[in-house]
Amino acid sequence: MSKDYYKILGVEKSANEEEIKKAYRKLAHKYHPDKSGGDEKKFKEINEAYQILSDKNKRTQYDRFGNAFEGGQGFGGFDFSGGQDGYNFGFGFDPSNMEDLSNVSDIFDAFFEGLGVKRKRKTYHRGADLEMAKEITLEEAFRGSAAKIQVETFVSCAVCAGIGYFSKDGVTKCATCDGRGEIRETRQSFFGQFSQVRTCGKCHGQGEIPNKVCKNCSGGRVKAVREVQITLAPGIADGQLIKVAGAGQAGEQGAGAGDLYVRIKIKPHHTFKRVGDDLLARKDLDILSVLAGRKIEIPTLSGGKVMVEIPIGFNLRERLRIAGEGMPKFGGYGRGDLYVEFDVKVPKIDQKLKKFFEE
Repeated sequence: MSKDYYKILGVEKSANEEEIKKAYRKLAHKYHPDKSGGDEKKFKEINEAYQILSDKNKRTQYDRFGNAFEGGQGFGGFDFSGGQDGYNFGFGFDPSNMEDLSNVSDIFDAFFEGLGVKRKRKTYHRGADLEMAKEITLEEAFRGSAAKIQVETFVSCAVCAGIGYFSKDGVTKCATCDGRGEIRETRQSFFGQFSQVRTCGKCHGQGEIPNKVCKNCSGGRVKAVREVQITLAPGIADGQLIKVAGAGQAGEQGAGAGDLYVRIKIKPHHTFKRVGDDLLARKDLDILSVLAGRKIEIPTLSGGKVMVEIPIGFNLRERLRIAGEGMPKFGGYGRGDLYVEFDVKVPKIDQKLKKFFEE
C-alpha cells in the first residue's frame, strides 16, 4: 500500500524545506520512543518520511514515482535486501537500514535510465569552507581594529576565468559516452538484466570535452595565498568566529567559492584579566596610604588612569568596583566594570611611628 509521506508529516505537498523540518521536529519530539507515551513504529515512519522529503532529489523522485520509495518494494515488490534467498542485484543497498537511503538514488538511476529518463549531468560543488585562527591583543579587542590575514588556498584561475578551459575555442561531444556524461553497464541477475549507470571517466560527467584545456590550472583552480581583511568590532570575545563570505576555497569549474571563518584568539594580558565584559586587575596597596586617606592610582586598559579613594569601612579582602571601566559590550552600548583586587603591603615602622600608633 502506498505511503503518503506528506500526510505522515502533516504538511502540504507544496511545503518548503523549513516547513518540513519544523513538522518533523515536532512529531519526532512527540513520538520519540524514550518519552512517556512515545511510539517507536510511528517514530520510524516519521523518520522515513523526513529522509525522503528533506532531500531534493529523493523528494522529486518520490513526487514522480510515488511508492517506488517504499522500503525497496516498488517495481513489482522485489526484495533488494539480499537476504535469506540471496537475491542481491549488485547495488549494495539494504532498505531495512535507514542509513542506506542515501544510496537509493543510485538504484533508481539505473531503473530510470532503462525507462528513458535521462539523468542530470554532473554539477560541480562550491569550494570548501576554511577556518583559521587570528591572535590579537586585549587592547585590540578593546578598541576594535582592522586586520589583514593571509590564507593559503585554492583560488580561481585568472587565465581561464576559473572554468578550466577556454570557452572561445568551444567543446566537442564526448565520444566515450556519446554526450550523455554517463556510461550504462548491463548486469545479469536472477530476474533478468538490470542496468547500472556510472559517470563517464573521460568527460567527468559533462558529456563534452573542451577543445583547449587551461594548462595553468587544475579544474579552474590554482594554489595561491589570498590576503583577506577583517574588521574587529570593539568588545570582540576570545573564541569568536568572524565569517568572510566567498573567501574560502574556490569551487571547481567556475562553481562558487566557500567561506572563510576566522576564530579570534586573545593573548593573555600582563595586567588585566577579562571576565565577560568586565576586567579584573591586581594592585599593591600601602596600608599607610589607606590610613592617610590618600587616593589610589589605578591603570585602565584604555591607557589612562583613574584615582579612587578607598571607602571608609571597606574590606580590603574584597574587590573594589570601578563602574564603566571594563570592556565595550560587543554589538551593544556601554561598557563593563573594572574590579581591583588589593595586595596589602605593611611597611617598616620605626619606633616613633610605632609609639604614635600605640597612643
